[in-house]
Amino acid sequence: MTKAGDAIEVEVDGLDVRLSSPDRVYFPARGETKKDLLDYYLAVGPGIVNSLRERPCMLHRFPKGVEGDKVHQKRVPAGAPPWIETVRVHFPRWNRTADELCVTHLAHVAWAVQMSTVEFHPWNSRRADTELPDEWRIDLDPMPDADYAAVRRVASVVHEVLDELGAVGFPKTSGGNGLHVYVRIPRCTASPTSAGARWPSPARSSGARPT
Repeated sequence: MTKAGDAIEVEVDGLDVRLSSPDRVYFPARGETKKDLLDYYLAVGPGIVNSLRERPCMLHRFPKGVEGDKVHQKRVPAGAPPWIETVRVHFPRWNRTADELCVTHLAHVAWAVQMSTVEFHPWNSRRADTELPDEWRIDLDPMPDADYAAVRRVASVVHEVLDELGAVGFPKTSGGNGLHVYVRIPRCTASPTSAGARWPSPARSSGARPT
């Protein structure tokens, strides 16, 4: 690692990533900095790259830290390193396109941290065909009349229903205060949302109100 004024350079799997303002505090509650955030993503490198691989990815940036304004960034800006990969996606509602980040290397994640990215929001499809989802995502969020304990109960019902469908769900905490359940959709098979699937009501089964 070499220092260059206020910035540092970090070697990430053979690629050099510049990190400006490494000591800027991003998480005031515990004092973690931009460099701490980068260290975290490097520590979980194989997992984050596998999760984002080949997927168009919107970035949630926090230039002033997580207590500052959030920037939703779809387009990779001009001036990005030449090794950054993108995928062009189309938004029919506005008939516009965007070249979004497409992660295939841990340095792509590190570059996004340099851009003040805290959260990555990947599509549920991949670069080869952005209109063909290969992942089904179930989003469970607490509400004023459904606390986190209710979310956990509903997640257990989701588990039961997925078992009935012969599908496997991978739960994870969300960027907020809920749970996401990711379900891979096999190629050449009907998705669990097809007309043939019949879901029991999680609200009746759990006594909770899912959202």
